[in-house]
Amino acid sequence: MIFKRVGDGRPYPDHQLSSRAWSAIPPSQVRLDQLVTTKDTLQLVALLDEDSTFYGDLFAHVVRWRGDLYLEDGLHRALRAALHQRSVLHARIHVIEGDDR
Repeated sequence: MIFKRVGDGRPYPDHQLSSRAWSAIPPSQVRLDQLVTTKDTLQLVALLDEDSTFYGDLFAHVVRWRGDLYLEDGLHRALRAALHQRSVLHARIHVIEGDDR
């Protein structure tokens, strides 16, 4: 299995982070099998587009809440990594207050 779990939606509280706030979080490596997705579908064009990160962040966005790592943005990056047989992804991880870890 590629991910820990495939989810549908964001179970954590709204963090209201702007793009600028996300960019201030230093990226780190995350194992794909520790991630819970927040989307259960992917736009194939995003997976196949070579310039998919041209206007966005180069790193996936992950939210840690209640001991789980939720892949909020970057599903296409994670699937690309898996297709290239990589088990890790570089991501910015935001920890929501009250996280029990």
